[in-house]
Amino acid sequence: MTSVRPKPLASVQVLDLSRLLPGAVATLHLADLGAEVVRIEPIGKKTSATLHDGGENPIYSAALSCLALNRNKRVINLDLKQARGREIFCRLAERADVIVEAFRPGVVDRLGIGYEAIDKLNPRVVYCSISGYGQTGPNRLRAGHDINYIACTGMGDQIGVVEGPPAIPNVQIGDLLGGSLTAVMGILAALLDARTRGRGRYIDVSMSDSILAHSVVALSTMIAAGEPLNRGADALSGGLACYNYYRTLDGRYMAVGALERKFWDRFCEVLERPDLQSKHLAGGEEARKVRLELQDIFSAQNSAYWTQKFQDIDCCVTLLLRLDEAIASPQTTTRKMVVELEGPAGRVTQFAIPLKMSGFEFSVDRSPAPGETHTAEILRGLGYDPEQIEALSSSRIAQ
Repeated sequence: MTSVRPKPLASVQVLDLSRLLPGAVATLHLADLGAEVVRIEPIGKKTSATLHDGGENPIYSAALSCLALNRNKRVINLDLKQARGREIFCRLAERADVIVEAFRPGVVDRLGIGYEAIDKLNPRVVYCSISGYGQTGPNRLRAGHDINYIACTGMGDQIGVVEGPPAIPNVQIGDLLGGSLTAVMGILAALLDARTRGRGRYIDVSMSDSILAHSVVALSTMIAAGEPLNRGADALSGGLACYNYYRTLDGRYMAVGALERKFWDRFCEVLERPDLQSKHLAGGEEARKVRLELQDIFSAQNSAYWTQKFQDIDCCVTLLLRLDEAIASPQTTTRKMVVELEGPAGRVTQFAIPLKMSGFEFSVDRSPAPGETHTAEILRGLGYDPEQIEALSSSRIAQ
């Protein structure tokens, strides 16, 4: 066993100005790795709202989201439109290694806390701006959400089944792949450089840019074919029989990912259909016929039968799990990917950081309740006395 050492980012101080999902998740990863993250919230922001479907059931709980996204962080409420609020932010920025913001381009500059202003106070700071379309270009000031970013980059057109409508993924590709993980990649690279050279950098993260940069399979297919393939027709989007979903008798689906010939041959042997082995990478109409034949085979038995049938066969066939099943699976529990924390209404399930690292044990050291702040604690750390803290609170500058 490797002894547990200080968390990898234990000496890193981060200011999180983002307020939205991409920046919140990026700084969550940094906080889980040990960074001291201070999240800047506006005065009077409510975090316990719940989005309802018009009936009794909530679709999305901001309170639960707050618990997940603010763990291992401290929170301070600041009015950045007031000079004294900006003064507090600048005092925090002088000590920070990283600042993350996700306003529309130009907002932080108008507030006087953009990169150029902070760079003069702290030239080693890594300043990361996350936006939908980046700081330049004709779309830079357009509003958007994940669905818009995958739409404008061509990815949305690729998601769905043949001759069906486009599907909305339940993982926010632009927000999380584009905004969060790309930002973390840039931040860590710039941090390493800052520690080496003593000079920070400005990072411009565009969620739509990141989606484009990761659409490598679709791009390669388009270049080879001379045009984009229709939705559901690319090799990894449903065009191949060896890489597809098949419905079972009980309405579940089996995921077949037998891309390599050895897996496909083994798969066909289990189904007692050696005649299909030569049609491994068949395309077009031939692929459609193979898919129909496989669909007939899978629809004859329920999912339990097929799960057992392929349990010990190494050919990339798995049951399509629901989220609750995935969370409870032996693989997930063995990997300790789920943590249970105490929330305002009892135990709350969250995901752990998706990293296993020598000398590092993931832990939730701070789990704030919705609306909880650490303003007084943070201000004391900046040298403010109790009277000053009370005055700042009374004037709604820092609460």
